[in-house]
Amino acid sequence: MARVEVVAVEGLPEVRPGDPLAALLAARATFAAGDVLVLAHKVVSKAEGRVVALTEVEPSPRAVALAEPWGKDPRQVEVVLRESAELLRAERGVLICRTRHGFVCANAGVDASNAGAPGTLVLLPLDPDGSARRLRAALPNRPAVVITDSFGRPWRHGQVDVAIGVAGLAPLEDWRGRPDAGGRTMRASRMAVADAAAAAADLVRSKDGGVPAAIVRGLSRHVTAGDGPGAVALLRPPGEDLFV
Repeated sequence: MARVEVVAVEGLPEVRPGDPLAALLAARATFAAGDVLVLAHKVVSKAEGRVVALTEVEPSPRAVALAEPWGKDPRQVEVVLRESAELLRAERGVLICRTRHGFVCANAGVDASNAGAPGTLVLLPLDPDGSARRLRAALPNRPAVVITDSFGRPWRHGQVDVAIGVAGLAPLEDWRGRPDAGGRTMRASRMAVADAAAAAADLVRSKDGGVPAAIVRGLSRHVTAGDGPGAVALLRPPGEDLFV
């Protein structure tokens, strides 16, 4: 019988730039072959120094113009613009951006919640797949690693954690060309394995609980010896986008 288990990794301290994240995790959890470690990106970003103090930000005229109608802090808008490859929508105080990584999300992933200090913003890692690979290499028994962020979804309320960095886990399971239960050949079915693991891990973490990590067990058939293509394999090329 197939079974998936999700276990929160508790007791991590507030992570600061330069902290040895792998060592902090290894001191609080035991990893077995086939495990998948799922981490909220903020602890990775903090360890890598991807934080910005608003006092150090000078907003541009464009940031001021975007912020003023909605009472937003133009310094925060400036950071969002700096983290964006493209601003796709700016409506009702919401900035929908394409990041340099290729993610389409609100505010380019820039967030003030759980930042660790007032007036501080946390940015996405510069290279989330690279961060996942380095973390995997430093952990005992080399569990697969998934780094996540919370994304909203068009036409649906609520946010769901998705994978923005992956190492050692096949991010997609391709069912195209296989028969379904009735024998009909499937033409479009691809399971987003890494996103499913990200969402499952979020069920044992609360946004105010200070628990940014979880271990997902039962996905060993998707865990790979090599690091694999990473979360970049989940990105739909702009040319295939029907809505943006």
